[in-house]
Amino acid sequence: MVDGVRLRASAGRALAKVTGRALGPYQSAVIRIGFAGTWLFFLLREFPNRGEMYGPDGPWSWELAQRLTASNGAFTVLMWSDSAVWFEIVHAVAVLASVGLLLGWRTRAMSVVFMVGVLSLQNRSVFMGDGGDNVIHLMAVYLVLTRCAQVWSLDARRARLRGSASAGAAGPVLWTVLGAAFAYGAVTGEFGYGWLAAFAAVWVVCALWWVVDRYDREGEGRATLDVLANLLHNAGMLVIMAEVCLIYATAGWYKIQGSRWQDGTALYYPLGLDYFTPWPGLSALLAGSGTLVMLLSYGTVAVQVAFPFTVFNRRIKNVLLGVMMLEHAGIAVLLGLPFFSLAMITADAVFLPTVFLVWLGARAAALRPRRIPGRPAPSDAEPAPVAAGAALT
Repeated sequence: MVDGVRLRASAGRALAKVTGRALGPYQSAVIRIGFAGTWLFFLLREFPNRGEMYGPDGPWSWELAQRLTASNGAFTVLMWSDSAVWFEIVHAVAVLASVGLLLGWRTRAMSVVFMVGVLSLQNRSVFMGDGGDNVIHLMAVYLVLTRCAQVWSLDARRARLRGSASAGAAGPVLWTVLGAAFAYGAVTGEFGYGWLAAFAAVWVVCALWWVVDRYDREGEGRATLDVLANLLHNAGMLVIMAEVCLIYATAGWYKIQGSRWQDGTALYYPLGLDYFTPWPGLSALLAGSGTLVMLLSYGTVAVQVAFPFTVFNRRIKNVLLGVMMLEHAGIAVLLGLPFFSLAMITADAVFLPTVFLVWLGARAAALRPRRIPGRPAPSDAEPAPVAAGAALT
């Protein structure tokens, strides 16, 4: 009987923790900043080539894309029209949404628009991306579920200064525009039923949140919405962590089955390809050492296979996390894949210790210009309670 009481008490504490607050506010903020920044930098770097990559000038024509999306149900607003003007509008909105999400401005709305931009461009030309694009594709969907603006965001700052993250007219105007776009998609049949239901649910919930936050901020309605939002956020963070573990587990086990990884020579071959040698001298130097190539090949497999089994051991997990981040930094330099590496480093960041992220935030805050005399200087050291609604504005 005593064991049953203790078990119920433990379950109650766990439930209170999961529903009482959004866990990992700093980790979710890093995920938001990292993926928004990676996609933004990619779009800006490839801005002169946007038409060939995702637009009407590409080898994958609009008719081919329309046939493919009709068969697999992939979502992209670029199929609404084959006009070059429409493509430029969608591309510009994708860039602006990346900036808004990076800064944490009206984060929930920006996360939806960011997801629409990522899916629209990537699903328009499905053969254009690599593994990093696939990760961004998935994380753009998961970010919509999270309350990723509790810290290090303009929404959190607005919540501290004005008492509510939904203050101001920008939020309602933005959601009105999004509602009109969803309505157009519903009337014209451009949305599949699944996507239409998902967008409608997001719009209705966010509209309800705005009303409750404005007229019943201290009441039971706000408390109920907070509990539901915390559950959704924590479930989204759990999915992100599981996705990262799955990526490494599958990558590691597939490598084990390859003969080149088994004999330790796998890394030698890409170092000899012109496409993957931005620094030919450095690549040749590394490829010239058979021992180093073998150690890196075996080490890569070992770390990827082992990582999912070490997430519950803090010390070992942190060591392997640092090794994997250094590995991706090396891939960025040696193989010329910076955006793939940035995407994977950002995904790895979901496992970074909170203490380290708080320290990092404090160091970054110390670099900011001194405040104007007489103006308050709020701190991001801890997420303010009112900032919990920041991600739903």
